[in-house]
Amino acid sequence: MTKRRMIAAGLALAGTAALLVNGAVAQTGSAADAGKGRITVAVFNGWDEGIAASELWKAVLEDEGYAVDLVYADPAAAYTGIAKGDYDLTLDTWLPLTHADYMKTYGDDLVDLGSWNDEAKLTIAVNEDAPIDSLTELAANADLFGNRLVGIESGSGLVTVTQNDVIPGYGLEGMQFVTSSTPAMLTELQAATDAGRNVAVTLWRPHWAYNAFPIKDLEDPDGLLGDAEGIHTVTSTGFADEFPEVADWLEAFRMDNELLYSLEDAMFGAYDGDDYGPVVAQWIADNRDYVDTLTR
Repeated sequence: MTKRRMIAAGLALAGTAALLVNGAVAQTGSAADAGKGRITVAVFNGWDEGIAASELWKAVLEDEGYAVDLVYADPAAAYTGIAKGDYDLTLDTWLPLTHADYMKTYGDDLVDLGSWNDEAKLTIAVNEDAPIDSLTELAANADLFGNRLVGIESGSGLVTVTQNDVIPGYGLEGMQFVTSSTPAMLTELQAATDAGRNVAVTLWRPHWAYNAFPIKDLEDPDGLLGDAEGIHTVTSTGFADEFPEVADWLEAFRMDNELLYSLEDAMFGAYDGDDYGPVVAQWIADNRDYVDTLTR
């Protein structure tokens, strides 16, 4: 895998984001046999683990005779759509912290099928050779980072936690917290790396950026970013009745970081486009024993 290809793939998501209308853009499924019904999956803009898992399940379900649409949206639009029944599910709900507010707001109209990965973690990352190792040191050294902390989408749980807990908790009010998009954050991370500048960004594990950049996580001694979380599948209330076998498959779905990283690397590392179908098909062929367990 090359850093150049990984960055190009990540920044290609900016093109998708630019097509957003009212917060969402759909990629229509093309299953030849849609006799089992059409399933709409909400995919959070810029969250690569969710994109990878959604593309995997799109391929798996279409092979089983379902039609699958992926709708790219910011979290607020995604949860609103699922609660209203406009979308069927999302595979990228982080609990118990990151997306807790959305679950509290829409919980009566959502069904949590449980976590498929329990190794997720919110982070604040800096360049590997930065002269600090902890969030407790960032305020005193803010000038070394241009007094800037670079975030992602303003509606994301990561930004909410950073604004509400991390910034006041570690006295970072004097830093400018820049929020825009994940591709914009990655662009800034790339530029700082190329220029040999210090940079501080909001990030999360699992993410391919840890393979692409020489970065490290700042220690979070007060635990304000939370402990490791689970990545959950959340559906509309009527989903299990309409698609019982798919609900069973998704409830049993498990994918550890090693497997997830290999899929992300295939999609965002060795490949520099945004038509993931052939890439995912090859990954499935290379991991057939695992993939076959998903629909048993």
